[in-house]
Amino acid sequence: MPYPSLALEYRSFPNEASRNWRQEHLEIPLMLRALALPRGGRVLEVGCGRGVALPALAQHLAPGRLVGLDIDPALVDAASVRLRSAGVSAELVVGDVRRLPFLDHEFDLVIDFGTCFHVARADDALREVSRALRPGGIFATETGLSQLFSHPVRSRGRSLPWNAASALTPRNHAGLWQSRWRRH
Repeated sequence: MPYPSLALEYRSFPNEASRNWRQEHLEIPLMLRALALPRGGRVLEVGCGRGVALPALAQHLAPGRLVGLDIDPALVDAASVRLRSAGVSAELVVGDVRRLPFLDHEFDLVIDFGTCFHVARADDALREVSRALRPGGIFATETGLSQLFSHPVRSRGRSLPWNAASALTPRNHAGLWQSRWRRH
């Protein structure tokens, strides 16, 4: 791992074909519609793992730029294989959501399917997401309720420390998902 100090903080999720199918074909289309996420922008998925969401994001959002980031090089390799087999073009980056390797204001939309709930120092992750979003950009993520349903033991009632990223203000809430605007 390129981040040896983080190795003890990281534990990947198992690869479950049925979960992957539900996420790609049900969860993502529902989330995009429920949160009314915009099409055509510069999109970053943090914690992209094996790249399950990236083909669906490409299909439904038609982004001008699509980037997947994950801390685990093996998962980024798996995402590359998935993207090739799906015929989807996206940039894949090995990196940590708590130290995003991107410029300020580089993205219009950042999507997180629970990564920020599962990292130590989630406040650093939220600050980095806010930094990478352009003013008026959107951060879409799961809610604590979604985490409770998806990972009841692992999430153990975790919540996101929104006060760490005060520029991210509530935009939309749809039960299992939420979005926030980056004000300035």
